[in-house]
Amino acid sequence: MAAIDGLPPLREVIQTHDLVAKKSLGQNFLLDLNLTAKIARAAGDLRNCDVLEVGPGPGGLTRGLLAEGARRVLAVEKDARCLPALAEIAAHYPGRLEVINGDALEVDVSAHLTPPIRIAANLPYNVGTELLVRWLTPPEWPPFWQSLTLMFQKEVAQRITAKVGDNHYGRLAILVQWRCDARIVMYLPPEAFQPAPKVHSAVVHLTALPEPRFPADAKVLERVVAAGFNKRRKMLRASLKGVHPRIEALLEEAGIAPTERAERVSLEQFCTLARLVARG
Repeated sequence: MAAIDGLPPLREVIQTHDLVAKKSLGQNFLLDLNLTAKIARAAGDLRNCDVLEVGPGPGGLTRGLLAEGARRVLAVEKDARCLPALAEIAAHYPGRLEVINGDALEVDVSAHLTPPIRIAANLPYNVGTELLVRWLTPPEWPPFWQSLTLMFQKEVAQRITAKVGDNHYGRLAILVQWRCDARIVMYLPPEAFQPAPKVHSAVVHLTALPEPRFPADAKVLERVVAAGFNKRRKMLRASLKGVHPRIEALLEEAGIAPTERAERVSLEQFCTLARLVARG
């Protein structure tokens, strides 16, 4: 990648700008530009897209996204120490990189992006899941983005893509798969990062569906699923008793045994139950 974009290797960039990863910010820098380029390619054809990146750090993935032809990249970085390194990338790609120094949980990016929009990020570990849930639960669907290409801890990636009956199957799997196609596109070992985390990582690619797989009210479905998995070892007639006074009857009407546990209930069954709960 250094030969392609003419910028210094990331280890040199980190040394030049004295960028020591901060645990408090959930930072683990991915320094292999071949890997960051591979992640950028996993995001699909970027040539006519704006790309939102959260937590670019020294800019490894940023460089990959730009080299792969992203029309524009909007990078939201909380750590002001990284701004000089990102400014060097912006100078190398005039007019194609905008950097906002701020917290991705608080910044309104809508005014800075032009559709079609994709999101690609090596998300900070401490805010990754919260950001994902926000992107999956907008007031209206389809969302402002076409796809998400995101790096998580391996266990979170497994929770996102889990199928009914899997140990990792739960609220996150249903939230994602109700409205998206989701797949793990690559795994990364701890030694790929600086500093090396204690866990393996994985990159997940999510494509937004035009509409949810099965009809259901989003808030009701979320309430039912949250209650079901909050006490996942309990039978549903017990874990969902606060959701509806006639929950046993509704479970049976949905084709779900009241003695079943949440981890054995499919997405379609949860959506059917949510419709019945919403009916009253």
